[in-house]
Amino acid sequence: MKGIFTIVLLLFSNTFMTLAWYGHLKFAEWKWFNKLSLLAVILISWGIALFEYLFQVPANKLGYQGNGGPYSLVELKVLQEVITLVVFALFTVIFFKTETLRPNHGIAAVFLILAVYFVFKK
Repeated sequence: MKGIFTIVLLLFSNTFMTLAWYGHLKFAEWKWFNKLSLLAVILISWGIALFEYLFQVPANKLGYQGNGGPYSLVELKVLQEVITLVVFALFTVIFFKTETLRPNHGIAAVFLILAVYFVFKK
């Protein structure tokens, strides 16, 4: 159960992270947002990123073997990276209609799945 809860927390964390890092590129389509200074955009992104940390830190604490969780540090990091890329790919396809996923992206996804397989292989 801790393993699934860790993954769910990482999904939420990465959703906020992606929004904080790349959302402002989409928000720029709004007239009022375009009038903001770079500092204002940075502060908004930091505000969004706060929610990332509210999910990320508990996910790592709960999921880490040293705290009774099911994952080693390396496994947590690989899970984090794969979830990040999945969330980013979905964000890109859903919100940025000008971006397309190409066959080489699919090949890369296969290698990511293999990376997860090998990291978790005992």
